[in-house]
Amino acid sequence: MTPQDLVTRGFTPELAVFITSMLPIVELRGALPLAINLYHIHWVKAFAIAYVGNLVPVPFILWLLKPMATLLSKIKFIGRFFNWLFERTRNKSSGMIERYEEIGLLLFVAIPLPGTGAWTGALIAFLFGLDFKKSFIMIALGVFIAGVIVTCLCLLGWIGALLAGIGFIALVSLGAWKL
Repeated sequence: MTPQDLVTRGFTPELAVFITSMLPIVELRGALPLAINLYHIHWVKAFAIAYVGNLVPVPFILWLLKPMATLLSKIKFIGRFFNWLFERTRNKSSGMIERYEEIGLLLFVAIPLPGTGAWTGALIAFLFGLDFKKSFIMIALGVFIAGVIVTCLCLLGWIGALLAGIGFIALVSLGAWKL
């Protein structure tokens, strides 16, 4: 089912964007272009809807992942899946997260590419045993930064990409300088 199918079934475009932003992989990175370019929702409203929607699953992932993984790992093929998923996630993020911990988590989530969003950030926080409150704040900030970058891309095209890139490089430089 696509977001357009949701609208044809009676959902408002705003609700379709909200639901889309809660989905893994797509998250805010896919919901903002959908809202701004397809549904023509004003960018401020689109940003707010997608941002909140992207953060809704995060506390549940942080709270429930360990008990769910422990329980489901007792089933052989699900245990193998979790081992594969956790190992893949550790390998994908280990250098930055081990070195910078919460700041590394923020930077990882702030990169607006599929697979680097709030869902993966919450999984990484769980895998590396990071503090819940700090992790949630860093994930929220990372989603905000990714949202600013994606909004710039949606509104300004290549100029937005250039501005977003400069802003992200400045943010990374300031973060590295403070460490």
